[in-house]
Amino acid sequence: MKDIPLQLWVVLARAFNAVERHSRASIARFGVGTTEFGVLEVLHHKGELPVCEVQRRILVESSSTTYVVDKLCARRLVRRRRGETDRRVILLTLTSAGRRLIRRIFPPHARAMRYAVAALAPRDQARAVRLLRTLGLGAAARLESR
Repeated sequence: MKDIPLQLWVVLARAFNAVERHSRASIARFGVGTTEFGVLEVLHHKGELPVCEVQRRILVESSSTTYVVDKLCARRLVRRRRGETDRRVILLTLTSAGRRLIRRIFPPHARAMRYAVAALAPRDQARAVRLLRTLGLGAAARLESR
């Protein structure tokens, strides 16, 4: 008898790895890594955000976020500034160079991601989104209830 939960975990991990390879290849051409792209992309779509919110949205550790933001600031793609109401908060925003870069990267990246998941018909993609969202939320809730 198969252990379906373990099989699901293995298949999910392998599928993620395959799609992630498409993602890395699509952005590597532009001289940025996955985490750097994540920061640029979230700031592009959400606008100025606190560092902690960027970190939460791109799902990386605090030390990694700091390192990546330092690199992006050194390349003048991202700018830091202190919050006006709470000076402890550090806000991140794209510079004009950062906006130009993400506008060049994002359209071909979106095409690459559409291509990567094209083995599923659009209806199945939508169903997969719903199922995986439920799986993720349920797994997170089970962690918190321990």
